[in-house]
Amino acid sequence: MRKGVHRSRRTSGAALVVAALASTAVACSGAGPDRAAPPSPASGQQAPKQGAAAPEPQVRKAEELRLRKAARALAAKKWGLAEPPLEAPAPPAVKPRITTRKGFETKSEGMPPVFTTVPTKEKVVFLTIDDGSEKDPELLRMMEELKIPYSAFLSDYVVSDDYAYFSRMQKSQKGGVALHNHTLNHRYLPGLSYSRQKREICGMQDVIEKKYGKRPELFRPPYGNYNDDTLRAAKSCGVKAVPLWAAEAFPDRMEWREWDRDLHPGDIVLTHFRGEGDWKGSMADMVRRVMNVITAKGYAVAKLEDYV
Repeated sequence: MRKGVHRSRRTSGAALVVAALASTAVACSGAGPDRAAPPSPASGQQAPKQGAAAPEPQVRKAEELRLRKAARALAAKKWGLAEPPLEAPAPPAVKPRITTRKGFETKSEGMPPVFTTVPTKEKVVFLTIDDGSEKDPELLRMMEELKIPYSAFLSDYVVSDDYAYFSRMQKSQKGGVALHNHTLNHRYLPGLSYSRQKREICGMQDVIEKKYGKRPELFRPPYGNYNDDTLRAAKSCGVKAVPLWAAEAFPDRMEWREWDRDLHPGDIVLTHFRGEGDWKGSMADMVRRVMNVITAKGYAVAKLEDYV
């Protein structure tokens, strides 16, 4: 019985000694009820120096840029690009004023502007993909890993067999991939009456809103052909602008609208959802071709919706 008492007393005494030492340590460190002691460093890490300042915002920003460039370089090597894509500058604080390109006007005033180039001095271009017949999952992975923004202009007659693919596309990148209007059935619009044009355009507005949650503000007429009725119909169902294109990309070549066969700041580049059954290569081949041209000419791909 006495041995148990002695053991109890020794245990209590040890506890008092530990408590005293802990109290002394807290007092020496300056920690107390209102000042928590600094946490222990994780295994393999050095403890932060007392009073060390957090990294400057410029330092953090530079490090983030370095990491993004390194990730793009790895992705470019994986996907067979000649060089990593250049990073686009920050979007403009105020979007530029878009006007109809000279020679592209119709008789009515106040219509959505029709343009091939966005007014900007930045060395950026915009990549747009039309129709929707080819639904290549490799394209989604490639564009996400390379961090290349793009906009899709969809026609219901070729997307209706797999709406889910374009839903995945819409969510495949940070900030989203915008889905826009390319009519229900890809008809030659100037050959249709106003009411039939309105059904083609406004009907696709309804489809995209129902399937993807947002009514588009951009519309591209099939083949780039339109008339005054086209623009009036488009405006009636919420279209704000009609981007056409300055250059077109294929897996084996580029085609140009301008006489100098070159890119210019703000140019819109067109391509299509096509595969090897329609042209000489895959969607990935097309991306390699167009990005090698864009990067070699010193341009970055920016997000169209940040400017329009």
